[in-house]
Amino acid sequence: MVRCTVLLLAAFSAIHADRAPADEPDKAAPAVARPRLRDLGITIGVLPTGPNNSLTDVAGVQVGHQTIVRGDSIRTGVTAVRPHPGNVFLQKVPAAVHVANGFGKFVGTTQIDELGVIETPIVLTNTLSTFAAADALVGWTLDQPGCESVRSVNPVVGECNDGYLNDIRQRRVRAEDVVAAIRDAHSGPVAEGCLGAGTGVRCMGWKGGIGSSSRRLPEQLGGYTVGVLVQSNFGGSLTVAGAPVGRELGRYYLKNETRTQEHGSCIVIVATDAPLDARRLKRLARRAPLGLAAAGSPISHGSGDYVLAFSTAGEVRTAYEAKEAREGAVALLRDDQLSPLFQAVRDATEEAVVNSMLQAATTTGYRGRTVEAIDPAKVTEVCRKHGVVVTHKPATVPWPCRRQANIVKMLTNANVLRLSCRDQTP
Repeated sequence: MVRCTVLLLAAFSAIHADRAPADEPDKAAPAVARPRLRDLGITIGVLPTGPNNSLTDVAGVQVGHQTIVRGDSIRTGVTAVRPHPGNVFLQKVPAAVHVANGFGKFVGTTQIDELGVIETPIVLTNTLSTFAAADALVGWTLDQPGCESVRSVNPVVGECNDGYLNDIRQRRVRAEDVVAAIRDAHSGPVAEGCLGAGTGVRCMGWKGGIGSSSRRLPEQLGGYTVGVLVQSNFGGSLTVAGAPVGRELGRYYLKNETRTQEHGSCIVIVATDAPLDARRLKRLARRAPLGLAAAGSPISHGSGDYVLAFSTAGEVRTAYEAKEAREGAVALLRDDQLSPLFQAVRDATEEAVVNSMLQAATTTGYRGRTVEAIDPAKVTEVCRKHGVVVTHKPATVPWPCRRQANIVKMLTNANVLRLSCRDQTP
């Protein structure tokens, strides 16, 4: 813990020394340690999690972030998901998209629906930077070895509108930010809360962000893993393991009909190592909104709620321009064996949303607006009051030491604060 704290303090000291007086220290960065749901002794569902309780528990999946904070008004960033460490264009993975509410700008969905594969990393950012991110993703793909003659790329980019805390009209996400997030992608624990594409978002009256969770099926059911990552930015009434936290704490949808309600989105990324084709992945993706609803989302008119599900199983990948005229027979998981996976994605989605809020920190941004982080102690109190089993847990080491993650890179570039996280075994 001492080693991690020294790294963190040294990095912040360097940033404060190098920044111009007009560019105040990052108001969006976490100042104190924040727990995840299971650190509070609260569990959702009966299935066990993977070792990190994250999207990356699905072998091969990698996640990276690029956080951009400028002055008092820019609170945004990029999150990238790589389905496998190789060239996804040359080794495409089966995928499907489910649209719970289509008020959004999710790039690449029509070709995914038609061909049932994705051929680039998945990038998440803010609404007005969607198309810049897509262009950057195309450029990055064309530059990959083996893609020298490629003339068509289907970039996959999801978005949430972070315009309450971020001066979104400035469109500050650049190609180098997208590339940096992709390059930062790694396995191990997924950094959550106010970073990457979660920097400026809000959720159900509190600060939202990036959240993740996973579930693992018993060996007799195949031992498959399902991982979920969310970018939470929607209204509703927060519910934790059935307890009406939002209502009890006085922040909930329709509390006051004259009050301006949140309108945003939620992007859900689902990964599994189960051998599924696009049709079966579509069935899996359709269950994620059950988790959103369980966490308190009504999937409102103004919310763009998209679920992208993919399989990492090697036997279901599609090679680019293979010499064989026919694709070989693959032993896919039968439809009547999918129900445990449905339960897994439902529970992991619910927990990922709660983690995104618990890990987020109070943030001040555009026009001096502040969105508060939810108080974990109050969440626990409400859950106990409503009969949720809260197991006693010993004191845990604060993030990032607790999750064996050290901040190893904190750079300033033209007064832009950029944060990247790497997992590191102590």
